[in-house]
Amino acid sequence: MNRHEMRLIAMNSVYQHLLLGKDIRKCVFENMNGTNEIDGYLYALTIGTIENKQYYIEKITSLLRSDWTFDRLSILEQSILLISFQEILGNEMPKAVVINEAITLAKKYCDETSYKLINGVLDRL
Repeated sequence: MNRHEMRLIAMNSVYQHLLLGKDIRKCVFENMNGTNEIDGYLYALTIGTIENKQYYIEKITSLLRSDWTFDRLSILEQSILLISFQEILGNEMPKAVVINEAITLAKKYCDETSYKLINGVLDRL
C-alpha cells in the first residue's frame, strides 16, 4: 500500500471517528478490510491525529479567517486538515508534499472550492 492509499484510509477513518464518535482503531480496522497488519505510517497518521486532535483544532482555528470556526468546516474538510497537520507536525513530512496530497483529496471528495481553503490553511502553517 502506498502513502496516497494510506492517506485515503486515514481520511476515511478520521471522518468516521468525527462523524460517528467511533474509536479510531475500529475505524482503521474497518477501512483496512479486516486485515490486522497496519503500517507504522498509517498508525502514526490515524492514532497520532486523534491523540493530538484538540491541539490541531486550536492551530487550525487560529489560521482560519476571524469569521470562521473549525466547526463550520465540513467533516471531510476537518478530516483532511487534521491528518495534514499530523503529517506536517507529527510525522515531519515535507509541507509541499502534504499540501499537494490534501488538495488532491479535497478536489476529489469535498465541495468544489474546498481545496482553496485547505491550501490556504496549510500554506500558513
